[in-house]
Amino acid sequence: MRIKVIEVSSDTNIGGAGKCLLTLLDNFDYSKFEVKALIPRNSLLKPSIEKLGVQVIEVDGIADKSLDFTAIRELKKIFKREKPDIVHTHASMSARIAAKQSGAKVIYTRHSVFPPSKRISKGIGKAINGIINNHYADKIIAVAEAAKDNLTATGIKDDKIDVILNGVDGLLPVSADEERIIKKRFELPEGYKAVSIVARLEDIKGHDYFIEAADMLLRKGIKARFYIAGTGSYEAHLKETVKKLNRQEQIIFTGFISDIDKLMSITDVQANASFGTEATSLALLEGMSLGIPAVVSDFGGNPGVIKNGENGFVVPKQNARALAEKLEMLLTDENMYANMSEKAKQIFKEIFTASAMTKKTEALYIEMMRR
Repeated sequence: MRIKVIEVSSDTNIGGAGKCLLTLLDNFDYSKFEVKALIPRNSLLKPSIEKLGVQVIEVDGIADKSLDFTAIRELKKIFKREKPDIVHTHASMSARIAAKQSGAKVIYTRHSVFPPSKRISKGIGKAINGIINNHYADKIIAVAEAAKDNLTATGIKDDKIDVILNGVDGLLPVSADEERIIKKRFELPEGYKAVSIVARLEDIKGHDYFIEAADMLLRKGIKARFYIAGTGSYEAHLKETVKKLNRQEQIIFTGFISDIDKLMSITDVQANASFGTEATSLALLEGMSLGIPAVVSDFGGNPGVIKNGENGFVVPKQNARALAEKLEMLLTDENMYANMSEKAKQIFKEIFTASAMTKKTEALYIEMMRR
């Protein structure tokens, strides 16, 4: 008999957690698991989930929020009707409470890494947070060691937590003809290198430091274009910064790209400058599958993906000069680049594939049912 699982996401857009969910749904062994997905009504996840042949359950009251007491009642009705063995929530406390009260086993994935507030990491606040979260989850998945550290710092028991690193389906190299077309699309001149940062355009993602580092390298005559992919509330500020530097032709905003694999296919080096939240960057993993080394900040899950001196460099957060120095090394030292590129592909195949992530998640489900 197959194990019945309901995967729950409260996301209305497709972010990192949503992509992880889609990866799981695309790789599950459906001979062992009967899986349905529960999402907010009108979520952008719906077409992608249905395309995979997975049944979608839509519900009101959970859109982009963790806790809604009205939604708990509706979720309990759904879980009582569906009778899942396991409810795996991707951040929804409402679903965790409803699943627990309905008798299902509850797994919760912590997809983010950010410094916990003193309100829940000190004294009585930590104790209360620990009691609540320890009760409403039978197991918690942390997508990085740094995410586990965040959880234990807020009162959650160490033995409740399993670290399962994010994984992605690797990207395929493009042909020489395709590469020429893509370079033309992104206005990358012949003989120039491409450096990309793929992240939401928010203050804590560190784009200011990326832009400052790019300007330093351009002043030194480095033949490169610097691409900023994504959208967000910080976009206007960042564009104004680039305009003041008069670097609009060299530092390029791509906006949201549905086919981000195309930009990856012409990227030589990736950057990640986060300093406020970062778990396991899926963009870094996709780049590694193509042999793209990266320079990243020492924040959150970044050091768990990029091994300093092996498949890239780890530099102090909020330090544009250090970022520029290491980017320059990768852009100018061909032997170093070749070695790190090969190492990036090797580490990806060993640790960060979609198959590895899914098999570890499935093993956790089976372990939960054996208890």
